[in-house]
Amino acid sequence: MIFGLFRRRSRDAEHRVYCEIVAQARQPVFYTDFLVPDTIDGRFDLIIVHAVLFFRRLRGEGKDVAEFSQAVFDLFFEDMDASLREMGVSDTRVPKKVKVMGEAFYGRADAYIPAIDEGDAETLSEALGRNIFTDAPEPLAQMRLAHYMLQAAKDLDAQTADVLRKGDISWPDPERFKEMPF
Repeated sequence: MIFGLFRRRSRDAEHRVYCEIVAQARQPVFYTDFLVPDTIDGRFDLIIVHAVLFFRRLRGEGKDVAEFSQAVFDLFFEDMDASLREMGVSDTRVPKKVKVMGEAFYGRADAYIPAIDEGDAETLSEALGRNIFTDAPEPLAQMRLAHYMLQAAKDLDAQTADVLRKGDISWPDPERFKEMPF
């Protein structure tokens, strides 16, 4: 019995959730019609967008959910670490790059979450412009992505924490937002 305390528990559910976040972020429409740069940085930013939405939804749900969220977050950064190593980043530079990625995550979360909580598409669009469309502003694409994110937040808010923890995440179809006039 005591040996059970030292066994590492399965992280299947956390892995399933992380895979759902990444799969949604990789929808081709984001890179074609939303004009998100199809680069390492652009893909990283879209994973952050979806991770922020997911973690925002689970905040305040209690200790078990907080531990689950932390495990998903840890998987996210383990994957970033592994990706950097696959790209040939040296072992000595990986921790520094991961630290920068962590700072980027928290900075974006600090910019996105208040705008999402307020339902403020304009402020969210501006934050997306600063973070994702750094080379050339894309006001229409930024606004479409902001409206997608606001709808995603509503959709996630309508789902129970238990359902989300199983990886049964219902994201809005980004195709619905690709031609919205603003």
